Amino acid sequence: MVRASFSKKIFWSSTGAFLVLICLCVIALTGCSKTDPETTASKEIVHPEKGLLIGLIPERNIFKQLERYEPLARYVSKKTGIRIDLKVLTRYGNIAENFVALNLDGAFLGSFTYALAHAQLGVEAIARPEYADGSSTYYGMIFVRKDSGITSAKDMQGKVFAFVDKATTAGHLLPLAYFKENGIQDYRTYLKGFYFAGTHEDAINDVLNKKADIGAAKNTVYYHIAETDKRVNEELVILKRSPDVPQNGLALKQDVDSNVRNSIKNVLLTMQNDPEGSNVLKDFGAKRFIETADNDYNGVYKYIHEIGLQLKTYEYMNY
Repeated sequence: MVRASFSKKIFWSSTGAFLVLICLCVIALTGCSKTDPETTASKEIVHPEKGLLIGLIPERNIFKQLERYEPLARYVSKKTGIRIDLKVLTRYGNIAENFVALNLDGAFLGSFTYALAHAQLGVEAIARPEYADGSSTYYGMIFVRKDSGITSAKDMQGKVFAFVDKATTAGHLLPLAYFKENGIQDYRTYLKGFYFAGTHEDAINDVLNKKADIGAAKNTVYYHIAETDKRVNEELVILKRSPDVPQNGLALKQDVDSNVRNSIKNVLLTMQNDPEGSNVLKDFGAKRFIETADNDYNGVYKYIHEIGLQLKTYEYMNY
């Protein structure tokens, strides 16, 4: 009897363990079939191991650019769960090469750099800032010192011009159109000299400090400097302005996953409704972000066509 009882105990113990094992397997399989939010989120990220790398064009010096954009990048990262790294580019014109060489996923681009990147790489704009006055555009300006004696294009002969970069609307396309309107066929021989300052800020300061006689830059940077340097309004005069073009907006490569694209876009377009987002916008200098698409740049394309530039073969080197 003792032997039989012992065998029975062994049988039930083995059966119970087997049943427990089956239950555990069922639970495990059921758990595996559930959707893991973290796994799903990671699938939405194009490069989960590095996040997204976003370029910044050098309209101001590198420290000011990072100071302005880093809080925005942190906010979007926090809200989307996608790490965003920033890279200030050294030049405007080689934007296509930078996308490839640096493996950029997108960039905040000016109107001409966007047109160039769209034509050569197919990047698509998704959003741009709108400011407190309701504007979401900027324009270029040609300016001189009030004591320069320059009041028109004919007075520029034999003078020195400070452009920004060959791939800027305000800092190069506007002067090209201005020269063309005034019958100047080759500004290289008409002027005593010219150079590319590299940033809008430097072009403005160079005219202020008499390094150049004439300069061109975007109005937003011009008036931003004027807020802290009274010489801008006291000593400079504006001779010409360009048509309005879209403010620097975020454009992403076509291969960025649509879920990632939509997530980032949604955060940008709604952040004014969040107290934290509202503070970030305030520090950024904007009221909100608005939806942006390629057709918003039609004015830029028209301007480029009138000047006679071919975007796909445009020579961007500053010389």
